[in-house]
Amino acid sequence: MADSDPKPAMPRDAEPATIEANRAMAADLPFDDVADFEDSQRGFIAPVPEGIVRAANGTVVWNPGDYDFIDGELAPPTVNPSLWRLARLNKANGLFKVVDGIYQLRGFDIANMTVIEGERGVILIDPLTTAEVARAALDLYFAHRPKRPVTAVIYTHSHLDHYGGVRGVVDAADVLAGRVPVIAPAGFMDAIAGENVLAGAPMIRRAQFQFGHLLKRGPRGQVDAGLGKAVARGTPGLIAPTMSIAEPVETHRIDGVEIVFQLAPETEAPAEMHMFYPAFGVLNMAENACRVLHNFIPLRGAVARDPRVWSRYIADAIAFYCPRTDVLIGQHHWPTWGRATIVEYLEAQRDLYKHIHDQTLRHMNRGWRPAEIAEVVTLPPELAKRWSVRGYYGTVSHNVKAVYQRYLSWYDGHPANLDPLPPRQAALKTIAYMGGADAVLERARADFAQGEFRWVAQVMKDLVFAEPGNIPARGLGADALEQLGYQAESATWRNAYLQGAQELRHGLVKLSGRAVMGGDTLAGLATDAFFDLMAIRLDPTRAGDRRVCVNWTFTDRGERVQQTLRHATLTHRMDAAAPDADASVETTRATLDAITLKQTTIPEALASGKLKIGGDAAKLAMLMAALDQDQPTFMFDILLPGEGRP
Repeated sequence: MADSDPKPAMPRDAEPATIEANRAMAADLPFDDVADFEDSQRGFIAPVPEGIVRAANGTVVWNPGDYDFIDGELAPPTVNPSLWRLARLNKANGLFKVVDGIYQLRGFDIANMTVIEGERGVILIDPLTTAEVARAALDLYFAHRPKRPVTAVIYTHSHLDHYGGVRGVVDAADVLAGRVPVIAPAGFMDAIAGENVLAGAPMIRRAQFQFGHLLKRGPRGQVDAGLGKAVARGTPGLIAPTMSIAEPVETHRIDGVEIVFQLAPETEAPAEMHMFYPAFGVLNMAENACRVLHNFIPLRGAVARDPRVWSRYIADAIAFYCPRTDVLIGQHHWPTWGRATIVEYLEAQRDLYKHIHDQTLRHMNRGWRPAEIAEVVTLPPELAKRWSVRGYYGTVSHNVKAVYQRYLSWYDGHPANLDPLPPRQAALKTIAYMGGADAVLERARADFAQGEFRWVAQVMKDLVFAEPGNIPARGLGADALEQLGYQAESATWRNAYLQGAQELRHGLVKLSGRAVMGGDTLAGLATDAFFDLMAIRLDPTRAGDRRVCVNWTFTDRGERVQQTLRHATLTHRMDAAAPDADASVETTRATLDAITLKQTTIPEALASGKLKIGGDAAKLAMLMAALDQDQPTFMFDILLPGEGRP
């Protein structure tokens, strides 16, 4: 191992190669086009009150002032000039009028909350990420508009920043009593289970890199998140939908307002929908036509999205609604005004997703590998010059690989890649073949001086995996990632690079453990999905070769589940019961949820009569003991090999 150097305490300056790369981009894009700056302020009424949002205990959960350093047109050398432009635009915050009767709360979170004024009250669309910011946003609206009841809540899609703040703006009792409908696209709860529950822990960790949660705000740190400034802190929750939009197009009158719903599944989210408001001439494209190139797979992870159908749903929206549309809004960024401008904007979005899809398939059919395709696919000049399709959130490179994965999986076809050595084992062999750590460091430092940051980052990844305690290797790897971050136009790539540099220099931040899933989400989870969640907690070494069959009855939902343990695997069937089951359990889902959240225990539930066990209770106890009891780990190593891994 090389001799240790002191850890650098602060990020470095931009290297000459980075300064030149950013200068070249600044010279290549139409920075004299300022229409977006005018549109982002159009209809402005009032900013976030006092420039800050606090929780009830005084904790700051949202502070737009963190970004006061973003000032002036000229980007600092450590920020891509195109990203700096978006970071300036995303600073706009407060209450905005779209048209008479429709308002938006922007800059309270990464997403927007839209307010439609109905006959009796207000319809809220996408109540942000947490209760605190949603409540503050609605309070600002009521400070400038008549205070009337919330008469409906609409979730456009199944991502937390579009539903998590619902308990800050509506009382669950009013929803339960039928006074306030909660409307969402079909498959909404199943999509939440798939993305936020079963793989929730690793997504939380990876999201730290995507959004830059742990980075200091500043010219050498987090400046933006692409879709907005950042994700708000606070208390997320969920009130399950009471009404689902199931047909491709449905029209409903909500509190006197006619709304045309257009389903757009398997696009930006597994469950998503657009809306047209005929009386207002406003089209809401949810998150399918934001002012960015979106992700086909976000850095946090998700099922690969389908850009082919994504493009098709945008085309349908153009045909169905644009002849009657005067204003286009979304649940991120600012509106677009004027029918011709809207059509041009949406056509660019339509062609953006289709172009990347088609060109990736074209090269795939020529036998190219994902990394090779990603290196050559670019946007046509007419698209590339448009600010609204720049890669601030997704990137062409990343999306090409997502298309490849969707059709052909992660495997690039080379048999050597079928069963490669795990990263640490491969790194040890690679560094040995390259002449050892000192030789690798010497060559890498020379390449760094030449501006070959991609290669240096790649080589230092291997050296750090081979020798995690090699401080010079970690420092040089951090330096390379940092320069890549300074050059990145994508906010998410910048955040990932800079978060990686921070962890290489200073190690993993020890955050306190927290539940991956809150009580609202668990309660809203279908029982079928709940038992899937239980199955992924099974430890095969504890289960061994035992066989157990349990019949579950949930009296509050009128549901039965047959659960079977065999071959160290848990399976289940809904609406079924085995006549020869080893044990039977009668309880409520609410009780089982409370046990899962450790709000009560099985003995306490038995003693209170909330849970009844028949048959062989010992076998049920054995099954429960075979489940992992700890919360999933979300602060795991990404930049280092990690303990207990091959």
